[in-house]
Amino acid sequence: MGDVKFPVPCKQVTTDIKGIKTDLVLCSYDDHILVMATQIGAAGTMLHARKEEGFASNATFNVSVLFGKRDEPMLVACARQLIEHMSGTGSSRPLLISLGLKDHSVETLKGIIEVIKVNKVW
Repeated sequence: MGDVKFPVPCKQVTTDIKGIKTDLVLCSYDDHILVMATQIGAAGTMLHARKEEGFASNATFNVSVLFGKRDEPMLVACARQLIEHMSGTGSSRPLLISLGLKDHSVETLKGIIEVIKVNKVW
């Protein structure tokens, strides 16, 4: 659809992933990155992911389910991959991600990650 400059920089993308229409909204807030991906037309499981700096060791990444499906490890893996990618490309902001998906397969989540990487807002 296009970029919106005010009040928060956002991108909206509609794509087809494994034959399912998938809508994404990516927003760059001062203190968080917000990603919403839906195939159901509504918010889904909400996850929070952040990088934690260690004193003597490498950084670790913490992902928690705020609400929604707590028994879906693929959603947690998706959030972890995104926060690791964001950290590796210069963003230190935490990620808030909503995944409302009909299909929780590895292929779908990889497709969503790729669309987010191409349309990054950080």
